Amino acid sequence: MHLVTGRAFVLAMTETSQAAFMSNNTSAALYALLGFAIFSTHDVIVKVLGVSYQPFQILFFSGLFGFPMVMMMLMRDQTEANLIPRHPWWTALRTLAAVATGISVFYAFSVLPLTQTYAIIFASPLIITVLSIPILGETVGWRRWVAVALGLSGVLVVLRPGGTELGLGHAAALTGAFGGALASVIVRKIGKDERTIVLMLYPMMANFVLMGVALPFVYVPMTLPDLVGTLAMSILVNLAGLCMIVAYKKGDAAIVAPMQYSQIIWATIFGVLLFSEFPDAMTLLGAAIIIASGLMIVFREGTKDASETTPVLRTRSRFETGTAARLSPTLRKRGIIDQK
Repeated sequence: MHLVTGRAFVLAMTETSQAAFMSNNTSAALYALLGFAIFSTHDVIVKVLGVSYQPFQILFFSGLFGFPMVMMMLMRDQTEANLIPRHPWWTALRTLAAVATGISVFYAFSVLPLTQTYAIIFASPLIITVLSIPILGETVGWRRWVAVALGLSGVLVVLRPGGTELGLGHAAALTGAFGGALASVIVRKIGKDERTIVLMLYPMMANFVLMGVALPFVYVPMTLPDLVGTLAMSILVNLAGLCMIVAYKKGDAAIVAPMQYSQIIWATIFGVLLFSEFPDAMTLLGAAIIIASGLMIVFREGTKDASETTPVLRTRSRFETGTAARLSPTLRKRGIIDQK
């Protein structure tokens, strides 16, 4: 009798824990969907402003408005240390990658349809997988190589070399995907040693200085609504970051990370309603292939027999532009994403 009762109790507790697990993951997925919807709204503002202003100017003011939040984080940081990076060369490379990503992605949003830009940027997990071999010493199995090959074929479907006119915008989107992947992998390599504020501050400072140098050559007086737009960009990107922190805190990374692909839906909706951009069948097909390959990598890294490095899963948040606080270091500092 007692044995039966004990089994019933264990079964009830197991079912309760499973229900709580599912509830947490559902909540995490919803927060992530909200976060990426806000990110997409941020990108729409970039596209709107890109009609009248160069990316250098948009990045400068966006970064300027983002500084107060980072300064508040710096004032609250009670760590007894300085702001000198422990890995200066990796920090410098990551900083350059973040700045290049910001310029490239902002330009791509300005000149390409939203769906096409997102589809190309979604190739970032494939690049992270490849870069993790020389930088992290990661061993990539055949399943992930298949996913990489599949994703690259999807990129070719989107670009259609020879069948469509490729321009600077396509090169910028590819540069943004590569720069974002490189910055993410470097964070994975040095994130456990570097202070979070160092990882955040250096790209923002470099972005502010370099864009400030370029600003006199491209500056166009901004109207008050456009200045409000750049302020809204800073607010939105940080609000979206908070949503992502809650999402990763509540649920598994393997559940949260794929939610980024919901941006292709928002890109289609915003593109049609605001910019009269109707994605063609080849762009949607290529995006579907790229997304499928990214999901293969994410779910592969989420299995028990995957390596501890899991570079895509543990750096999957948002491409870095040097205009706002980077999400991944914050997640590590709070113990939401592991430090391995």
